[in-house]
Amino acid sequence: MTKTYLKPERPHIGRNIRTLRNLKGIKQEALAAETGISQSEISEIENSENIEDELLYKIAEVLNLTPEVIKTFDETYAFYSIDNKLENVKIYKDGYGIHQVFSPIEKVVELYERLLASEKEKVEILKNSKQ
Repeated sequence: MTKTYLKPERPHIGRNIRTLRNLKGIKQEALAAETGISQSEISEIENSENIEDELLYKIAEVLNLTPEVIKTFDETYAFYSIDNKLENVKIYKDGYGIHQVFSPIEKVVELYERLLASEKEKVEILKNSKQ
């Protein structure tokens, strides 16, 4: 039986706030102080799937983000992109997963060029040590 992984219909806004707050190194207490909300209310917000727009704008301002970034943040995609940062790689996301598309030939050429440069350095070191 094949498992199908579907993207949730709606994002969990509270979870996105918690993740983004942690990524920015901001504690709940600091976010509470900056927004004028108690720490326990921040905790409740972070456990809520949805929050009022006015409150979202206030939190977004403190986190120096737009409300849209908070609403559309996808933790899986973000961490995958960070962990798999490669040059000349395109990442496509659909409802079933994340796919990388890159040219294996480009990677082989890149590896060859690095190996060649390393060998040239070794030859140069040997030449200089014999002089």
